[in-house]
Amino acid sequence: MNNQKVTYINYNMNQLCLPSDISNWVDENHISRIVNEVVENIDDKFLEKFYEGGGRSSYHPKMMLKIVIYAYTQGVTSGRKMAKMCKEHIPMILLTGRTTPDFRTINRFRSERLKYAIEDIFETLVIYLIENGYANTDIYYLDGTKIEANANKFSFVWTKSTLNYQEKLTDKLKSFLKEAVNIAEEENKESDLLDGMKDLSELSYGILKSLEEKDSKYKKAIIYSHEIDHISNKLTKIEEELELIGAENIRKRPIKKLKKKFDEDFSPRMKKYEINNTIANGRNSFSKTNHDATFMRMKNDYMKNGQLKPGYNVQIGTNNQFVLNYSIHSNPTDVRTFIPHIKEMIRRGIILPETIVADGGYGSEENYMYCKDNEYNALIPYNTMRLEEKRSYSKNIKHWKNWFYDEECDRFICPNDKNLEFKHYSRKTDKYGYTRDFKIYECENCSDCPYKKDCTKSKGNRQIHYNPVYEELKADVRDKLLHDENSMKIYAKRKIEPETVFGNMKANLSFKKFRLRGNDKVKIEFGLMAMAHNIIKMALVIAKNIADDTKGSTQKIGFTHSFLCA
Repeated sequence: MNNQKVTYINYNMNQLCLPSDISNWVDENHISRIVNEVVENIDDKFLEKFYEGGGRSSYHPKMMLKIVIYAYTQGVTSGRKMAKMCKEHIPMILLTGRTTPDFRTINRFRSERLKYAIEDIFETLVIYLIENGYANTDIYYLDGTKIEANANKFSFVWTKSTLNYQEKLTDKLKSFLKEAVNIAEEENKESDLLDGMKDLSELSYGILKSLEEKDSKYKKAIIYSHEIDHISNKLTKIEEELELIGAENIRKRPIKKLKKKFDEDFSPRMKKYEINNTIANGRNSFSKTNHDATFMRMKNDYMKNGQLKPGYNVQIGTNNQFVLNYSIHSNPTDVRTFIPHIKEMIRRGIILPETIVADGGYGSEENYMYCKDNEYNALIPYNTMRLEEKRSYSKNIKHWKNWFYDEECDRFICPNDKNLEFKHYSRKTDKYGYTRDFKIYECENCSDCPYKKDCTKSKGNRQIHYNPVYEELKADVRDKLLHDENSMKIYAKRKIEPETVFGNMKANLSFKKFRLRGNDKVKIEFGLMAMAHNIIKMALVIAKNIADDTKGSTQKIGFTHSFLCA
């Protein structure tokens, strides 16, 4: 039997413990200390120039920035949770110097103060990373992901529907304009003194004639709100003139009913449609509660029904898994974001890469030409490059690339030994304004060809639309990515560059949806997340270096949630 007395370590909640310095409770290499070092290296002018002065003293902007960035490194994006961390989380208490700003102050700092400073702050961090050897700018890995916006999922406005409503309203307005012409002429017979009647008749007739000309030459013609306003003004003038001459039963006159219809129905609806088209600005949709958000297909489609959600297309450029540049786009396709993103990179003037690496979603003639004009080595496959390497593609007779080309006679020879002679040049301009030049080849006779069913769906002869510029650019890229060993090694790293960054943000930091609304505020939020990621990566590199120095370890350190949390 054990007769020894049980003892306990001294425990007294009411006893004052010295020293009261909590810095000893936080590890020397803790990520909060790296946040502190990074923020302290930021020039005060970037943060202080947006404070007007006067009134109650403000919290120091560097302290507020440390709160927000450190919270993002812990996967916390809620202002209320940040305020709670200031009271309960020891590393956060150390960063704040035991001050406790409330959630409104934190949210106001994030959405208002950082609006004009986030770019300078992010650039300062990027320069710090480059100067200290964490990343270089020779190779630039580009990729994008879609992140859900803070918007109502069912508040969508579709551009095609808006245009359809405009066209239907225009059809109704045409009949009313014809009625307006007839009414104006009848009223003018009664009173020759009414100048407004003549003006209304001429204006309505002019609009109708313009619509007929547009319908015959272009797509469906639309009556715009300013034209309706002109008609409404003419109707108002007629009313005033009728009152001046003492006309009877003004309220019952057809002209009065016509004006009411214009003012209460046509004009508000047409203005609404025009506003929607202005907000859409060429996009296929937007959200009523967040106009900058576009409805896109997300990867996290749990119902597997292709559901569209309001979101943003976020593009980042990385090197050594550090984010060097980012841009926010409302366009859901990556190919249209390439040039704006690179222009944003050039505008900042920090990163001047020699090689740009991206996946097949960015491969287009316009993007290749842009890289060539700006002397970038583009390692960007086109969307069918890998497909062309498969045996099934090379055996498929419908692909003209598998046919023999007679260079001397400038013609293709199909599998049925028919000649496709050069016919003419063609130039096509897409809706974004980019022009492509084609050479058109046409088969001499496809009527009795046994392969026609597999070769083309056209009722006439098979045609080939050959783009010499694009084919030359594709051949150059194909040669690099399939035969040049150095280019192949560089491109092979693409999957572990931006993909790893997005994986860390979404999986480890739970950054799957924006909290703020509007392009300007979304840029702030992602800028903070990009800085948080870079600081986490810095911490991992430092930890690896320490492990290598102390233990000679060569074990690779990956993104683990246990390391991120205090």
